[in-house]
Amino acid sequence: MIIDMHIKAPDLNGALDNFFAITAKKIRLLNKKWDPEKGSPVFTRAGKYSSRGWTEWTQGFQFGCQILQFDATDDTEFLEMGRENTVRYMAPHVSHIGVHDHGFNNVSTYGNLRRLALEGRTDESKDAIHFYEMALKTSGAVQAARWTDTNEGLGFMHSFNGPHSLFSDTVRSCRALVLAHQLGHVLMGENDRRISLIARAIEHALSTARHNVYYGEGRDAYDIRGRVVHESIFNTKDGRYRCPSTQQGYSPFTTWTRGLAWVLLGYAELLESFAGMPEAPFNPYGGKEEIQTIFLMAATAAADFFIANTPTDGIPYWDTGAPGLEQMPGYLDRPAEIDNAYEPVDSSAAVITAQGLLRLGKLLGAKGKRYTQAGLTVARTLFAPPYLSTSYQHEGILLHSVYHRPNGWDYVPKGKKVPQGESSMWGDFHAMELAVYLMRVIKGGPYLAFYDRG
Repeated sequence: MIIDMHIKAPDLNGALDNFFAITAKKIRLLNKKWDPEKGSPVFTRAGKYSSRGWTEWTQGFQFGCQILQFDATDDTEFLEMGRENTVRYMAPHVSHIGVHDHGFNNVSTYGNLRRLALEGRTDESKDAIHFYEMALKTSGAVQAARWTDTNEGLGFMHSFNGPHSLFSDTVRSCRALVLAHQLGHVLMGENDRRISLIARAIEHALSTARHNVYYGEGRDAYDIRGRVVHESIFNTKDGRYRCPSTQQGYSPFTTWTRGLAWVLLGYAELLESFAGMPEAPFNPYGGKEEIQTIFLMAATAAADFFIANTPTDGIPYWDTGAPGLEQMPGYLDRPAEIDNAYEPVDSSAAVITAQGLLRLGKLLGAKGKRYTQAGLTVARTLFAPPYLSTSYQHEGILLHSVYHRPNGWDYVPKGKKVPQGESSMWGDFHAMELAVYLMRVIKGGPYLAFYDRG
């Protein structure tokens, strides 16, 4: 991609005002139309949100958008909407033992409501805050219980595929454990064993950095620095790592760009949250400095790979090794082509990555300017057509998102050959989150963080 080294966050002020004017009406319309009894809205087909009975991982994004709309605008209609929907519908997600998505569903809802209350933005009672905290404590412990030990002295939270499966997605879901730990919670095991939630977050992220992120060290024939594999497979009999795999990417030896996005943003946030923590929880793993070095290595490798393997405008194709790309000579030397005959772009991967780049840049200070500028460059592209949906006939916010290309779940418009023009609930939420992040940077508000900053 071509990074604009001169763009500044305030340059996006007008685009953000326009964005939140559009999202207000879209959020209101979807809330009125959508029946939660049908399940969660997942992605659009011909502009209308539909559900997909795979796992319930997007309802928190829908209600989280409502809460973030209040965060950006102070319009209490959206606070009341998001709070009521969270209280009424999110309880099953708190105790859901079948998913690796607690950091998505519950931190996006209960976590944001608690954060706004602690910032003094709402008039929540102490009892309401305690209610949110109990949900977050339980969510973190339930997430941590999805545990597989390896023969390396580490473990990981396994995906919905089963105890053999380590997904890259779950790095960002670690925030459920970090926040529950900060609230003083632990997971209670057999014989009243007290299991540290921060230890499990650290171990999971270490396992992911070791097996799901590549560093150009010759681990296999396709070991390119910054390449990210969606899934790693372990033998649950002896805990040994076996091979790379993928659920939503093209192959185990290519990079599904949304998997890379989860890795980049997840590690950047973990690094932010660890900065103010005491040393003790990190000592069994080599100390805080060692952990930070490993996580920073994973984040910067992924960031550099994204920059090197993304078209000029900062919007990636859904997988950097997708087979149709060889039919598009020079595709990295021009803006992403939404309407092509071979492979779809994925704006949701771009919007998640943009926030990761901005957070990584802030962490690194002057040394991170390249990442900050890359994040701003991507954001400028996304907060305008053709990626921003300006039609109220379309229920989505961020256009040209892709869900599951290998399964063929994404809508292909009549007369087209690849998916395009559709939205996803995670893409919309992360566009909202990125916009709130940038607004706070521009206006000098409290830094947007999922964790308690002390």
